[in-house]
Amino acid sequence: MSARGRCAKVLPSELNKVCPERGDDPATHPRKMSDFEVVPNLQQSSSSVSRSRRKAHFPTGSNEKENLISWIPENIRKKECTYFVESSQTSDSGRIVCECGYLREQHLDDAAKPPIFLGKEWDPSRHIQEMPTDAFGDIHFTGLGQKTGKYVRVSSDTPPRVIYHLMTQHWGLDAPNLLISVTGGAKNFVMKPRLKNIFRQGLVKVAQTTGAWIITGGSHAGVMKQVGEAVRDFILSCSHKEGEIVTIGIATWGTVYNRESLVCPMGGFPAEYVLDEENQGSLSCLDSNHSHFILVDDGTHGRYGVEIPLRTRLEKFISEQTKVKGGVAIKIPIVCVVLEGGPGTLDTIYNAITNGTPCVIVEGSGRVADVIAQVANLPVARITIALIQKKLSVLFQDTYELFTESKLVEWTKKIQDIVRSRQLLTIFREGKYGQQDVDVAILQALFKASRNQDHFGRENWDHQLKLAVAWNRVDIARSEIFTDDHDWKPSDLHPVMAAALISNKPEFVKLFLEQGVRLKEFVTWDTLVYLYDNLAPSCLFHSKLQKVLLEEREHTAGSKMPRLQMHHVSQVLRELLGCSTQLLYPKPKHTERPRLSIPVPHIKLNVQGSSLRSLYKRSAGRVTFTMDPVRDLLIWAVVQNRRELAEIIWAQSQDCMAAALACSKILKELAKEEEDTDTTDDMLALAEEYERKAIGVFTDCYRKDEERAQKLLTRVSEAWGKTTCLQLALEAKNMSFVSHGGVQAFLTKVWWGKLSVDNGLWRVISCMLFFPLLYTNLITFREKRLQPMGCLARLRAFFTAPIVIFLMNILSYFTFLLLFAYVLMVDFQPMPSWREYLIYFWLFSLVCEETRQLLYDPDGLGVVKMASLYIKDFWNKLDICAILVFIAGLTCRLIPSTLYPGRIVLSLAFIIFCLRLMHIFTVSKTLGPKIIIVKRMMKDVFFFLFLLAVWVVSFGVAKQAILIHNEERVEWLFRGVVYHSYLTIFGQIPSYIDGVNFNIDQCSPNGTDPYKPKCPETNADNKKPIFPEWLTVILLCLYLLFTNILLLNLLIAMFNYTFQQVQEHTDQIWKFQRHDLIEEYHGRPPAPPPLILLNHLQLLLRRGLLRRPATHHKLKEKLEKNEEAALLSWEMYLKENYLQHQQCQEKQNTEQMIRDIAQRVDVLAELLDLDRVKRTGVVEQRLGSLEDQVHQSAQALRWMMQALRGNGFSPGEDVPPVGSSKALDTKEMDLEGKPEESRPPYHVLARNLLYPGSHTLRFPVPDEKVPWEVDFPLYNPPAYSADHKDMAVQDPFSLSLESLLKINYNTMDGLIDRQSFHGLYAVQDGLPLNPMGRTGLRGRGRLHCFGPNHALHPVVTRWRRNLDGSIIRKSLKKMLEVLVAQYPLSDVWALPGGSLEPGETLPLKLKWILRREFWPQFQNLLKQGTEVHKGYLDDPRNTDNAWVETVAISVHFDTQNDVEMKRLNSFLQGCDPELCIRWQVLDKRIPLHANHKELLHKVSTLLGAYY
Repeated sequence: MSARGRCAKVLPSELNKVCPERGDDPATHPRKMSDFEVVPNLQQSSSSVSRSRRKAHFPTGSNEKENLISWIPENIRKKECTYFVESSQTSDSGRIVCECGYLREQHLDDAAKPPIFLGKEWDPSRHIQEMPTDAFGDIHFTGLGQKTGKYVRVSSDTPPRVIYHLMTQHWGLDAPNLLISVTGGAKNFVMKPRLKNIFRQGLVKVAQTTGAWIITGGSHAGVMKQVGEAVRDFILSCSHKEGEIVTIGIATWGTVYNRESLVCPMGGFPAEYVLDEENQGSLSCLDSNHSHFILVDDGTHGRYGVEIPLRTRLEKFISEQTKVKGGVAIKIPIVCVVLEGGPGTLDTIYNAITNGTPCVIVEGSGRVADVIAQVANLPVARITIALIQKKLSVLFQDTYELFTESKLVEWTKKIQDIVRSRQLLTIFREGKYGQQDVDVAILQALFKASRNQDHFGRENWDHQLKLAVAWNRVDIARSEIFTDDHDWKPSDLHPVMAAALISNKPEFVKLFLEQGVRLKEFVTWDTLVYLYDNLAPSCLFHSKLQKVLLEEREHTAGSKMPRLQMHHVSQVLRELLGCSTQLLYPKPKHTERPRLSIPVPHIKLNVQGSSLRSLYKRSAGRVTFTMDPVRDLLIWAVVQNRRELAEIIWAQSQDCMAAALACSKILKELAKEEEDTDTTDDMLALAEEYERKAIGVFTDCYRKDEERAQKLLTRVSEAWGKTTCLQLALEAKNMSFVSHGGVQAFLTKVWWGKLSVDNGLWRVISCMLFFPLLYTNLITFREKRLQPMGCLARLRAFFTAPIVIFLMNILSYFTFLLLFAYVLMVDFQPMPSWREYLIYFWLFSLVCEETRQLLYDPDGLGVVKMASLYIKDFWNKLDICAILVFIAGLTCRLIPSTLYPGRIVLSLAFIIFCLRLMHIFTVSKTLGPKIIIVKRMMKDVFFFLFLLAVWVVSFGVAKQAILIHNEERVEWLFRGVVYHSYLTIFGQIPSYIDGVNFNIDQCSPNGTDPYKPKCPETNADNKKPIFPEWLTVILLCLYLLFTNILLLNLLIAMFNYTFQQVQEHTDQIWKFQRHDLIEEYHGRPPAPPPLILLNHLQLLLRRGLLRRPATHHKLKEKLEKNEEAALLSWEMYLKENYLQHQQCQEKQNTEQMIRDIAQRVDVLAELLDLDRVKRTGVVEQRLGSLEDQVHQSAQALRWMMQALRGNGFSPGEDVPPVGSSKALDTKEMDLEGKPEESRPPYHVLARNLLYPGSHTLRFPVPDEKVPWEVDFPLYNPPAYSADHKDMAVQDPFSLSLESLLKINYNTMDGLIDRQSFHGLYAVQDGLPLNPMGRTGLRGRGRLHCFGPNHALHPVVTRWRRNLDGSIIRKSLKKMLEVLVAQYPLSDVWALPGGSLEPGETLPLKLKWILRREFWPQFQNLLKQGTEVHKGYLDDPRNTDNAWVETVAISVHFDTQNDVEMKRLNSFLQGCDPELCIRWQVLDKRIPLHANHKELLHKVSTLLGAYY
């Protein structure tokens, strides 16, 4: 323990051994926490650990480390003993220690030299001082698999908010959704293996599913060890992401073994800690499975329990915090879980119950837990001292002799008070129905406590639902909240619905929809803005929105980021959905439309600020609903890649096919920009799933009605930007959908126009070449009106059919190519012939048609957008290229000097025009896929050429440099390097490369002959080449090896892969690309070039001169509203069929069936196990019942014997025993049902151990010892009488006999009425005795007078009414409203009334409420009222010698128009502004004083009203 001495004076060498990272030793002057003004500014701390870094807590980064090193010593303190006083006790090794428990050398240097002013006796308040802490950082448990946690040494007086700030801001912990305080035995104990497993699994499950913090004592023993091992097992069985459970150990610094290794003034990063249980002695080691440690220091050594006060304060502080998540704010709930335990555990349970904290007692864990569990279902009256004594003798066999009589009385009193608060007590019994898991028991305990908590109106139910949403426990919500006990209005669920959406809890969204939430009412304009404001920052869509907002700020030159609006969202969606859709949320023209009065991003569901509920509580004129709420929520879910949530919302959609295709498009576009590969894969998989949904719905529709299904394809969807399902599928490249038989049948129908699809192609060509055949039966039409032979419309219908237009254009194009080829080869004169002029005219018509396609904009997209769409098409690029090359050739051709070059360029143009023929062949099912393969292979060739160029150039340059010296002719350089090297691949090997076939006549020695290459390096004598032939041959062999064998085979393999890949989807690809050709010729003018110019002229006249709008030739159809509504209803009906069919298929799936069977087997095994446990319980119950019957028989026999003995029958010597005289209180049978508690026979509030408004503790008085008649030798209550300086009349403060003899009891003592409503009361030693019995406290407490203190409580009620004036009923009974008030400096509500001052007829508190002029009228109301109570009032202020007696008068206004009630309301409006007054619905959960509730119960009984 020498480390304590180092904190003030440490050698550098020694400090380096303790902590490798060290700066200057901080000053160690004694300072108090109050010297640091850091607490008010905690939220403004410069902590570098922001919430965005909380995903991984360990290891600590350098910035975080520096921040901790500077922040912790300034804000967190430790305690040191500054004065050594020798103690009578010695250390474990027999050495002298100080009163604080530390050795002399473990003190500061100055501690051994005590100044005179400190005195001789050791006083912790004077001799222990605070100074900056010297132990914090990362704790690393050696030899235990690299386990690392956080730790800090804190003073026992540290404010809880400082510790909470450290945990949330510097340690990076998210605020918990639940706080689980585990308490119990501090020593190792034995649990049943099954119970141990159930406890471990349940505790970890509730922590993991709800995001809870688990708080324990932190040591490696007892219940703390059980919790640590539970967390360890969970982490080992789960992934790293799932295995993060916050387990906080709060231990006493002075009892931690090996704590010297944690001391490091500059922080231990990490501090190595050795867990050594063998040598720990009376100390304890820290548990390695905890994640965080708070080590509480009070300056002493070896004293346990130091941490309890700070732990209690910290837990209370955390439970008062409000956590906002997903738009919902909840007060962090706390639950206490108890295993085993001793006296300290009982105190913890009692304090928890007193503070309103629910407790879960695990039965079967031993000692205190079993004592409470075994008596929990008994009536309080049967929990006696004798019963508790028997339980303790069984469960505390080793330490039973330590229980004194006074300790038994204290335990009995505390256990009675614990059991009396049944709403806060939950007993977990292994095998109990509905409590198979500890996690369910814990959550049910919280809900039970919440349900039984006092509240106004809906607050209680709302709080429970918020808890369930925060914990993500939809199973608990279904079983505990959405029950028959409460009717939920759909509008009440809107705020939690928004929270469930934001926090991605699809099961809750589904539950709320089942409970009647209508999306049309839920989704308003402001709700959408709120949802988009709460997008996850990691979402790609969020970053795209921020980019749009940034661009707008730059555009407007503003300094602030503009507020998010839906038209910003619409801009991003337009990019994702494509140009075929219009803006889903147009920018409003008038920005003065009313909105929320505060910025939406700051809306939180808390009490202080505006809540999300305000979105739905505005007037009808202010709420703006969206056009399609399901679409809006679906988009919001899909852009965040939330699969389950989107699936639930899609199931609610009406325009479901368009919705699925749009989602597929959005996801595919987002996947292109997403950087995370896993997210990209998820998005693409989800996109495919939505495509399958669209196909499934369309298949069902097509099977049902082909015509209506095809209408769904071309119907203009207003909700999705006035686009169509077919257009969305094409934009998303959903080949599977487009290749569907129904879609292809529709395209074929469009392709044939008004002709019947079963017409043969030869018939169409025949009629096209000889149109009079149209008036025969050779061609059939689909429409009946076209069937008559003489109909002129037949001619128009035939020549406007896309297939006819296509065939005529083919014929025209072939004619153009033939004429072009003839001119190039036969008739190319210096002066153009008429045939050549015809070609120019033909080309002009083609140029006009391309211009029409470029400028044709029926959807109003704009010239720039149309141009970009036009350029994207490959065949349009080819057309432009051919036309430009032709114009270039024509220009050269018209200049006499460039006539020949012009012919060359025109020849190249002819090649390009011929390539354009491939587009025509795409309509063929045979040739179309092959053209696609060729296009794909061209890409392969392009990449292959890069590889080939490396080898060609490298070999060519090396060959040229070796063979030929200084070739200056560029063309021959190119030939030698590239051309010859390329031809070598195909077998044309140069003859001179090996020197054998060298012929000097075939080359030019000096390179002067322009038609011969330059000769290689030769010998001057015999003109033989001198280059190294062996090298050139090797290079040639390597070159051919890599190019001919490797690269060419690689190219073949690439071609083969491309061919197979396309061939597998040949049908799909062809069907998909077939649409483009069909749509092109569907909107193309019927005349072929060059006659098409007549159509262009007609179009120019219509648009230019007549100003007529363009005719929409696209595959769109605008339906009437009635027809569209019927069509969508039909689609929705078939969608439901599709979903049901999918569910049936999933159930019939083999894997699913195996999972279901496995689950059923597990349930069956669990039921069998439970049945065994229950059977054991039934046997125990029967044995208990048999014991009862035997006991009753023994009592009857004893009575018979007494009766016989009274009649003169003397007992003989051989009288058999008739059983024990034990009371019924020894009954041990555990009743499953809750006993019906009648009204307690004795006062309860008057026996609360802590007297209100003071630190005085009452003497514990169990129920059986309350009456004065019952002998209670141990009874020795403390005395307490408060001094009310503000009161003019009060009895003496002291209990001296002289002052007490002046008081006249049981009569009028001046103005003070000391008469009791219960008759004469006893007076003992000058003090009156409480007529209701002992209270555990002498004196008058906070009351003014000894004896009775009279009060008056008017109960003013009226009927609760609807807007129409009718009385509201519940359970067939009328409901009341009662007048309640909240006085200054009080947290609870109360009835308007209170203590009567001497000589007054109205209480002072009542006078505060009413104006003075109304006092006489109110007194008349009291005289006319009905007295419901007159006598003793069970009040926490009552003592043995002073008590409250009250008169409660019911003042009821029966009619709505009662004049007195209206006057009362008018006078209430002018009361004291510090008072709060309201009419509150009368209910048993109304938050009033408990004694006031009893008065309300009597009033409701009197009036026959609901309670």
